[in-house]
This record gives sequence, C-alpha cells and structure tokens, in this order.
Amino acid sequence: MNSFSDLLARRGVLLADGATGTNLFEMGLMSGEAPETWINLHPDRIQTLHRSFVDAGADIILTNSFGANARRLMLHDMQAQTYALNRRAAEIAREVADKAGRPVIVAGSVGPTGDLLAPLGPLTENDACDVFIQQMEGLRDGGADVAWIETMSALEEMRAAVTAAARVGLACTLTASFDTAGRTMMGIKPDALAVFAAGLPQPPLAVGSNCGVGAADLVLSILGLSVSSAGLPIIAKANAGIPTVHGDHTHYSGTPETMAAYAHLALDAGAMIIGGCCGTTPAHLAAIRRAIDHHQAGVRPTQADIVAQLGALVSPPSDHIAPRGRHHRRAH
Repeated sequence: MNSFSDLLARRGVLLADGATGTNLFEMGLMSGEAPETWINLHPDRIQTLHRSFVDAGADIILTNSFGANARRLMLHDMQAQTYALNRRAAEIAREVADKAGRPVIVAGSVGPTGDLLAPLGPLTENDACDVFIQQMEGLRDGGADVAWIETMSALEEMRAAVTAAARVGLACTLTASFDTAGRTMMGIKPDALAVFAAGLPQPPLAVGSNCGVGAADLVLSILGLSVSSAGLPIIAKANAGIPTVHGDHTHYSGTPETMAAYAHLALDAGAMIIGGCCGTTPAHLAAIRRAIDHHQAGVRPTQADIVAQLGALVSPPSDHIAPRGRHHRRAH
C-alpha cells in the first residue's frame, strides 16, 4: 500500500500543510520573484517553513514546486533547471519529514502549466503530459511519496497530470479550484470532477478542492464532491479567508478560529484530508490540528450552516447542491 493510503487508513483523517507562497512572501520573497528560485537560494528558509508546519501537526507537507514545470519556468528563463529544481525541492522536504519523529508524507506539488490546452491554447494533452513527466521525475527522484496535483481547472490538463504520475511510477492526488460560481474556470462542477477522477484508468488516491475564493465556498464544493466521489477520499485545502491588499501586503481575513470552524464543517461534509491554502500560517494550521483531534461528528452541513459559521459565499453557485442524508465521522 502507498504510504499516503497507509497513513490515511491508520489515522482516519490527515492534516495537510498550509500555504507556501504567501508564507514565503512573509519570509522575504519579493513580488515577481518565483518561489522556486528559493530552492537554490534559500533552502534553509523553505525547510524552516516545512518544519513549522510539521511542528503545527501536519501529516503531509507540500514541496515548493507548484510552478516548477518547464512552461511556467520559461517565464523566468529557468526551464533548463526543471528536473534539478524539482528533485531538490523534494529533497528539502524529505529531510524535514525524515526528522519529524513520526510519519510525515512528502507530497510533490504540481500546479497547472499556465497554458490553455488545445483547441483553446498551444498545448496538446500529450504535450502537457510530457511537461508533467519532466517535473514528476524530479519529484520522484528527490523522495516525494506522492504527486500532489493541485489548483487545476480543465479536465484535459488533469488527465495529462494523472497520466504523467502513472508513467513515472508516482501515486497521485488531484484537487481543483472551484472559484467561478461553484465551478472551475473551465466550467467543471465538483460532482463532475469526482466522477471524472473515479473513472480514470489509474484513479488518484484522493480528490478534492483547494484554493478558490474562501473557506465557505470551498466547503460547499466538498458537499458536491462527496455526492459522487465513488469512495475516493476527499481533500479540503481552503484559503484562510478572503484576501485584501494593503499596500505591498496581502492580508487574509480568516483567523485561526475561523479555520478551526472550517475544519469541523469540512469533516462533516465528507473530507478526510484537511489543510489550508493561501494565507494559512502555522498558527492557522495548529488550530485546524486541534479541531481535527477534538472533532465530534455531526450532521452533514447545509449551505445555510456553512454561511452561518464562515460568512457569505464569495462566488455562489448557480445551482444548489441537494443535501444527502446524515454523514457521521469521528476523527482519530
């Protein structure tokens, strides 16, 4: 059994880490500077961030490789370093995980190429698969346990990434960002993603939602995913509230208490892997850890429940998700 699936089977619920990019900005990353440059320039700072999440209770840490595919690295004339950057990113995280004193999964972060796929854009699905293979070979060789495919919006690109993972021998997970009226930018609904993922020749180990426009909207997407997940574990990785810009600083509205409430709702909505995305600090993550550890399973939340606890939806879906009975789970 894959180490990810094994740990999930033993623990019942896993805590994924918090934000990479927004926390690196707080540590000195400049606007316009690719986070991946720090893999070589400041590996100690990246390890410090990984360690802070482990200290907050994370079971899964994501490598600093979200944009480390050749298409995105071209923007910084770094495409020739694709394999080396991904390998080193995984090694940096692996070193922290191996010193944790408990099982910690290293998840190789794989974001979108940044290009639209044909016929809307320049990349074919096979091209995208090749791009992801190059990235994932580095992550695999650096010690990643799983390819963490995230923030996707198009089914073709998701299929290319999942196929790439299979070809390099890495298990994978898959999350999309439902940031456009309850759908991805390319119009995919949560229930459709779940059906798509479960039907792939080599399905991901888990499917879910990350980033998006706020914790309330993300929990609502988890309700949609859980209706059609066909037994696949569900991932919830929400932003820490809503961003507001103050000069050069972006502030996220979610407090640790807000993220604890989000975790309870996500668990009752059906998620089994909970974490945070943009704006989620180690303090937020520690609050999520406490929520998981003390969760008392409740009924499946309604949209009204979600709004009452997390605030209004930022981008409400155009069609309502029907409730589905009672959902009970007690965290381990």
